[in-house]
Formats: sequence, C-alpha cells, structure tokens
Amino acid sequence: MSTEAMLTEEEKALKKEVVEFVSSIPRKLLLDMDAEKVIYPREFLEEAGKRGLLGLRFSPEWGGRGMGWTSELVALEEVGVLGTSLACLYSLVSIVGEAIHVFGTKEQKEKYLKPMIAGKLTVAEGLTEPRGGSDFFAATTRAKRVGDKFIINGQKRFVVGAEGADLFLIYGKVEGIEDPKAAMTAFLVERGPGVEVHHVYGLMGTRGGGTGRIVFRNVEVPIENVLGGEAGIGNGTAVFHQMMIPERMTSAGGAVGMARAAFEVAAKYADKRYAFGRKIRRFEGVSFKIAESLTLIDAARALNRAVGVAIDSGKISPGKVRRLVSEAKKFSTEMAWEVVNHAMQIMGGIGYTNVYPIEKLLRDVRLITIWTGTNEIMNLVIQHEFYKEFLKKGPEGRDVEMDAPEADATEEKVYNEPE
Repeated sequence: MSTEAMLTEEEKALKKEVVEFVSSIPRKLLLDMDAEKVIYPREFLEEAGKRGLLGLRFSPEWGGRGMGWTSELVALEEVGVLGTSLACLYSLVSIVGEAIHVFGTKEQKEKYLKPMIAGKLTVAEGLTEPRGGSDFFAATTRAKRVGDKFIINGQKRFVVGAEGADLFLIYGKVEGIEDPKAAMTAFLVERGPGVEVHHVYGLMGTRGGGTGRIVFRNVEVPIENVLGGEAGIGNGTAVFHQMMIPERMTSAGGAVGMARAAFEVAAKYADKRYAFGRKIRRFEGVSFKIAESLTLIDAARALNRAVGVAIDSGKISPGKVRRLVSEAKKFSTEMAWEVVNHAMQIMGGIGYTNVYPIEKLLRDVRLITIWTGTNEIMNLVIQHEFYKEFLKKGPEGRDVEMDAPEADATEEKVYNEPE
C-alpha cells in the first residue's frame, strides 16, 4: 500500500480487522450473487455489523467508532476486492447513515442509525427516477401533507437494495412549495404498504444486490420520518449536497480495492506464464502495463487519502470539498477501469473466461464511472468549483504570465470580449 507509512496504529489495526472479515466471506456467496441465485445477501451486512465494521465514521453513541474518512478509506479498499455489489451494500450504511447522523433527530438516530450500524436494519437510497438521471432536481416524486403525515407518490429506479432493504431514504418534493429546490425533502420510508418493487434489473455486473425500480403508491409517512423532523421539510437540497460526499468517496475507496484485486491476479499470472521461453513479465508490453497499473493505483489511493484529510479537517470550503470529492471519484473509478482492462490484456484470452475473476471485475467496474454522478458530471463540478474559487483569488505568488519576453505587449493580447 503506497500510503502505508501514513497510516496510524489505529488504521493499521482496522485494516487487519477488515482483511480478516473479507477473507471470511464464502466464495460461494460471490458466485451465487453473480449467478443471480442470491438476490440480497443480508448475512454479509449482519456479519459486518457484528464485527463493528459498519458506520465507522459515526459517533460511538450510535455504535460507530468515531473514525475519520482516512480510516474509512482503508476499510473501503479492502471491501472493494469483493467487487461492486458487496462494496456498495457496505457503503450504503455510510451513505444513508451520513444523512441521519448529520440531519436526523435523536429519535431517528436511535430508531434507525443504531440498528443500521449493528447490521440489524438494512438500508437503501432512492435518488434516480426514470425521467431524471443526472438532473436530480427534475424529480417528480411528490409528498402531500395531510395532518401529521405525508402521502408519497412517485418512483425511483436503480435502487440497490430495492429487494431486501428494510428502510429507504427517499427524496420528494412537498406539494405547495413552488421552488423545486426549496420543496425537495428527504424522507425515511420503511418497507410496507404502498412500497412496491416493480422491476428487478438484469445487470451486466454488480449483481446480487437486489437492484430495482420502486413505485411508491400513496405511502403514508409520519412527520417524524421526515429527515430532521418538522424542521427538515424543504431541507432535501442540503441533505443531497452533504450526501454526495459519502456517495462519491465510497465509490473512490472501493474502486482502489477492485483495481488492486485485478492487478494482483494479473501480476501473479505474468510471473508464472511463459512465452518464447521467458516469463511474460519480462516482455516490455506486459511489464509496462504492470508499472502503469501500479502507478495509477498508488496515485488514486494517495489522492483519496489527501481528500479524506481535507474533509476531516473541517477547514475546507464546501465548494472545494465538492471539487476534491469529485476529483477522487472521477480519477479512482477511471483508474479502476483502466487497470482492469490492463489486467485482461496481460492475461490474454484466459482473462476473458470465468477461469479467472477478471471478467467479473471488468463487468463490475464498468458501472462505477456511471453511478453516484457520471464522471462527465464530475468534470462539470470540478471545473465549476475551480473557476468559482480561482477567479475570486487576488494575485498570489509569482505572475508567470509576465515571464514571457514580450509580456507587456498588451495590444497583442486579444480576448475578443463581447461589446
């Protein structure tokens, strides 16, 4: 691990715990999930909860360990070697838990967060809708206030845990509020009457997590299940922006583990496989892919840790946090896709078969550049937040533009500004 020297003793101990947990996961569970014989592996979350490995960043008052992002990233990498489905289910406690931990009432934390971290309550999140993918605020799910409850109607798609989760974090617009951002509200919806799974997707990869489309038909949600209670009405936009931190950081952390898993399989193969009388790792075409993959993995891990430190510091502006988190998600997921492809190329035809897990990892990793905001959306966020900060800053350090021989030829610096 490129950041090994930076790990605290606490993080080293955590890594050992997670490695032991990941090693205990039955091979059969992974195979059955990919074969879609298992729809939702509740026992995986129950075991993680028993070992105290869920919700690491949350307060010990609710069962967490009060750790920071740098620690959670250590855990996420190790869980990532299991593939996208289990890494996602593991991360959902961090994602949904963030909303409850930051915005929830004490009663909501007691009722939902505590059993989530213990592995006794499974959770899912409903963001995407059939008519609104990246455009979150185009959501058409509606919530009508009737006395001390809301009646929710709408649907969410691509919900990991649609089959199997006990509790859903759902975003919907409260009727009677014109501004869509002011109307957006987050609800904690328990599985029950009116919560209907209408489609379970056949996926290229990332199978076994019960991913589906849910229709909410006149679902009654008590006011106390508005995230934050009565004060949380219309606070969904703030929840959404906060949630994007764990959404994207968990993807970044898990991606490193997925890439590392594929890389290590290919590196081992390259040292065993002979061609033309030599180990194939002795050939430049293979050895350069090994070097490039290792460099990419180390770079992603280091970037993720730096972003984790920035978030944990609490000293970074929300806009810059959004930028850094988007950089981590974009770079790590694209890195994973490239490294898994390198692994398959190193192994040749046998890598394309199910004799090795590379083909499954490739199918899994393809999704992570799409979910939690496509990497094109990450690019938009990165450049937007950069310019917002960069153009506000005054002169700082050396003005390199003036180091050109004719830098003062201002009449030659034509920008074609509109009149």
